[in-house]
Amino acid sequence: MTKVENRHIVVAGAARSGVAVALLLHRKGARVFVSDIGTVADGHRARLEEAGIPFEERGHTDRAMEGDLLVLSPGVPTDAPIVRAWKRAEKQVVAEIEVASWYCKSRIIAVTGSNGKTTVVTWLADVWKRAGRAHLLAGNVGTAFSEVVEQTSEDVDVILEVSSFQLDHIDRFRARVAVLLNITPDHLNRYHNQFEEYIASKMQLPGHQTRDDVLIYGYDDPVVKNQVEKLSSRPDAPTLLPFSSEVEVPGIYLRDGIIRIQTNRFDEEVMPMKQMALPGKHNLRNGLAVALAARICEIDKGPIRESLSGFEGVPHRLQKVRDLDGVAWYNDSKATNVNAVWYALTSFNRPVILIMGGRDKGNDYTELATEIRKKVKLVVAIGEGKEAIRGQLQGIAPVIWFADSMQDAVQKCYMKAERGDVVLLSPACASFDMFESYEDRGLRFMQSVMTL
Repeated sequence: MTKVENRHIVVAGAARSGVAVALLLHRKGARVFVSDIGTVADGHRARLEEAGIPFEERGHTDRAMEGDLLVLSPGVPTDAPIVRAWKRAEKQVVAEIEVASWYCKSRIIAVTGSNGKTTVVTWLADVWKRAGRAHLLAGNVGTAFSEVVEQTSEDVDVILEVSSFQLDHIDRFRARVAVLLNITPDHLNRYHNQFEEYIASKMQLPGHQTRDDVLIYGYDDPVVKNQVEKLSSRPDAPTLLPFSSEVEVPGIYLRDGIIRIQTNRFDEEVMPMKQMALPGKHNLRNGLAVALAARICEIDKGPIRESLSGFEGVPHRLQKVRDLDGVAWYNDSKATNVNAVWYALTSFNRPVILIMGGRDKGNDYTELATEIRKKVKLVVAIGEGKEAIRGQLQGIAPVIWFADSMQDAVQKCYMKAERGDVVLLSPACASFDMFESYEDRGLRFMQSVMTL
């Protein structure tokens, strides 16, 4: 464990994770200073003031350079001026989850991927709950790892959702069980529009594992498969267990519609695929990953079967809002990249009216061309990305309308929708141009739909 007592540690970013790690370090005896380029929210300000932790806002001053360790909140990019300055000074920079891991006494089950992370960690927590197994759910899913790490013990498992931002600056963070779902272009604005940099960030998770650990990975994803093949040549590589909905693999797969696990330890049927609660091929793959991870962690098939057939999903991820006059309205606000929208569209075999847009992240919307031509009768574009959406989808989508607000977008969809249609909010973009978060965006959509 890195010694922090009496060390001067600077935390960059005073949002949820930054404040949590600042308080953790303070409790461990560090001299902490928090610096944020924006304003500090009232709730976070109160927690820092109550603990007596000094902080600054609206910019990083020279005081933010005075420590001997910089801890990054996930919202602070690697090429931020403060990070570049610390790197130039050859001083250590680490992620919030790295610091939290120094104090973790539990087995870590960590999940990453471009899509499905939140669904999978929430689904894993549901399995653990049904099995009566003590666990903590944290990370990118909503509660900072630093917030709960002091509750860890050998009798409690930690289930973590980890984003590429959180993996960018890990050093000794290590997952005993890692789940790598998929890797598709996302957040490229944070990675100099280089997909290879984003891939390298995701591969930090299995890259820090050893032969004592297990990597569960999406065999059907070509990028993941290629990266794992490279990883397998490492002499201390983790045990590699694939999941696939397409072919039989030495992990978990389908045979005659039955989910089967076949590894060195297990050779057994789990349940028929048709009994799974969540629709869509992407959720089938998510469920396979969940079942394999749970079985590897010594959970019996009974709770796994109960969860696969009973789990209802997470808010803002293909969440049904209502049926109105034969039209189904779905909130998929968590779909913040193009691949997530593609998954959503493949879940429907009915005409779709699609609300897209927000803060563009260097998206290639033409990747949706096949699904849009097959299913989408109208695209309603919102936010900063609407011109890019129109520019790329002109001639692919039959009709593209602009809307000035979420309420305006819902009204336009209502005007156009006919019995048998699906109205789908699946933005492919970040929310921060118009909303506080993807949750805020989804709630505004649902509120507007419920007033129709």
